[in-house]
Amino acid sequence: MKVLSGMRSGAAIVVAVLFRPSLWATALTQAFRLIPRRWWARSPFLPLPTRDYIRFRVQTQYGDQDHVVEVADVLSYLNWLKDAR
Repeated sequence: MKVLSGMRSGAAIVVAVLFRPSLWATALTQAFRLIPRRWWARSPFLPLPTRDYIRFRVQTQYGDQDHVVEVADVLSYLNWLKDAR
């Protein structure tokens, strides 16, 4: 169930960013920064952040590594990054 929740959360984040063109460049830049080195050498052979990294970020954000990432928090973070440039 956690994987499904994570996939739904990820899809919701992608859709939310798609409706905000002002965040596209920031989101793409951040996505590239999160790609681990040599991602092609490890399963699932996709340029995605590692599960350990995601668990760490969720734990530090919400205090519970099983918490589902909230879309509003990601959008807030992307806006913060954009404004910090």
